[in-house]
Amino acid sequence: MEPTMAVTVDVRAVFRGRPVEAVLFDLDGTLLDTIGDIADALNAALEETGFAPRPLSTVRALVGQGAAVLIRRVLAADAVDAATEARLLERFFTHYGALHAARSLRAQPYPGVVDGLRALADRGVAMAVVTNKRADLAVATLADAGLLGSFRRVVGGDTCPTRKPDPAPLLYALRELGVAPARALMVGDSANDVRAARAAGVPVLCVPYGYTEGADPSSLAADGFLESIGHLPALLGMDPV
Repeated sequence: MEPTMAVTVDVRAVFRGRPVEAVLFDLDGTLLDTIGDIADALNAALEETGFAPRPLSTVRALVGQGAAVLIRRVLAADAVDAATEARLLERFFTHYGALHAARSLRAQPYPGVVDGLRALADRGVAMAVVTNKRADLAVATLADAGLLGSFRRVVGGDTCPTRKPDPAPLLYALRELGVAPARALMVGDSANDVRAARAAGVPVLCVPYGYTEGADPSSLAADGFLESIGHLPALLGMDPV
């Protein structure tokens, strides 16, 4: 989807003049366009276990809440047993890891991400990734895309006992950063990010170009929409360095 929505909130007003000390970012669909890698790993797992591959558009609409949920959604019409789901999940992770090992990941930062992260870092903002992707795969994906060094922490779907939309991963990341929720901001692309941020007491912005589980991005109950991560420093009222 092309980004068409403008920012609908003055985040400086949300913070009432308080500085933003930390920004938490979702990964897939927010920082990086990873849908090609997800589809490649998924379809390799499906085909080797006798299932038909799914088109990219179908995978895009089903992504959200982690790989296990993706597998369950993909197989919903096939009425498979739990053992088959578990096997496919294991093979998905194997194929995803193999893409990384072969340096074949296609994930690319969205426009404005590199400049936006650099500008935030230059201003001393602590940053972390909070994703439902398995932590080792998240780290590998960020490293391959050249973004890993921007983040002080990477919190994956297996870092805490629960994952987004539960607030625990966000609160864990903020504890690791030493920043209170009231002085943080979440940037994501889905209802999972919004619900997790609300429960954690963190304001949330969404990008309009990510993976929304088939929902209209404008329906997300975020505090606002951000067309590009590159616009975030100016939106937060940060002076040039």
